[in-house]
Amino acid sequence: MIKHIFLTFSLLFFSACSVKTPDNQWQYKSAAAFNSYTTNFLSAQDVLANNDLKRATDHAKTSATLIQLAKIHLGVCALDISVGNSNTCAKYKELSPIVKDKQLDAYYSLLTNSLSTQDIKNLPVQYQSFAKHINDKKKAIQSIQNINKATSRFLSYALIKNELSSQTQEKIIQEASFYGYKKIALFWLQELLQNTQTQEEKQKILKKISIMNSN
Repeated sequence: MIKHIFLTFSLLFFSACSVKTPDNQWQYKSAAAFNSYTTNFLSAQDVLANNDLKRATDHAKTSATLIQLAKIHLGVCALDISVGNSNTCAKYKELSPIVKDKQLDAYYSLLTNSLSTQDIKNLPVQYQSFAKHINDKKKAIQSIQNINKATSRFLSYALIKNELSSQTQEKIIQEASFYGYKKIALFWLQELLQNTQTQEEKQKILKKISIMNSN
């Protein structure tokens, strides 16, 4: 009987420990909301994406460090660039003097095409090889293909969009379509349209764009 009571108590104790809410729950909620924003934004689910972004920023603003908020601002900027939208990362720039984070500053420099050689070592690891070879088309593309995270690959391609062949653009469209990232696929279809020479191929691309944009 005593053993049974002890076992029951132990199970309840360890169960309670296993479901303890983390002290920085706001951070987990903010990150989760931004991950959802990323998926919904790239999938052209704009209403859902806007709600996700508000939740992400609201949670981030509960911390006085504001680093999570700065990451969100840069993330929004990066996603805009990856789908061909104009974004100068102004919200991050306004916040950066308060945050003062070398990695975030280096990432901002990459996004705004102002990266120096000294900044490369402060970049997130997945971008370092790409940034090092950004002016060498062949090596830059090879570096992008070695990036594990899909959204980071799409961003990197967008940063050198004028250097890419039609064949590479077609591969990007196929990859974006695999993930269901409608905005990225549409962006690269527009880029491919500019590089396509024959009227027949142009009409095919325009038809795809029209169908994807229809209700």
